[in-house]
Amino acid sequence: MDKRWIGWLTVLAALPVQAELYRYVNDKGVTVLDSNGVPAAYIGKGYEVLNNQGMVIKVVPPAPTAEELAQRKLQEQQAASDAKLMTLYTSVDDVDRAEQRKLAEIDSVIGITRGNWQRSRTQRDNLQAQAADMERAGRQVPEHISQQIVDLNKEMERLKGEIDGYRQLKEKARAQFATDRRHVARLTGEE
Repeated sequence: MDKRWIGWLTVLAALPVQAELYRYVNDKGVTVLDSNGVPAAYIGKGYEVLNNQGMVIKVVPPAPTAEELAQRKLQEQQAASDAKLMTLYTSVDDVDRAEQRKLAEIDSVIGITRGNWQRSRTQRDNLQAQAADMERAGRQVPEHISQQIVDLNKEMERLKGEIDGYRQLKEKARAQFATDRRHVARLTGEE
């Protein structure tokens, strides 16, 4: 080996090593400086890394609390919800148009269901009139006519339930669009 290299290696070996110190607070509230690192029990509380002149070169913040993590998760969910909402609507007017379309669609289905209910009622009324005519004439009402009347009454009840369900759906849609409208107004500054 060249004598020059040996000389340089000797000089390098004599230079002081850049040691790092770790500053943390222990469980008694005492600030500790340690060159061996931070004990595992204190890492979650945060610490600082100092150079050999005592200058802070790195700050490791404390681990978030369960409450902070829950708050972050809520904020992330809200941000995702806001982003999704903004892909659906670019303005409050978009929300209003979508609401009008949805309510018109529900009204259309309610109208069709009412029409079906009305047809069932007309059929039932006609059958009841036939049965009454037969009874007045002293004849026995055939079982199939009686059963059709019962079936039509059940069908009318079912259709009435559907109409009530569609009305509830319409109210829920109104409430959801009102919420969406407020959020879009906030996000777009149209408040």
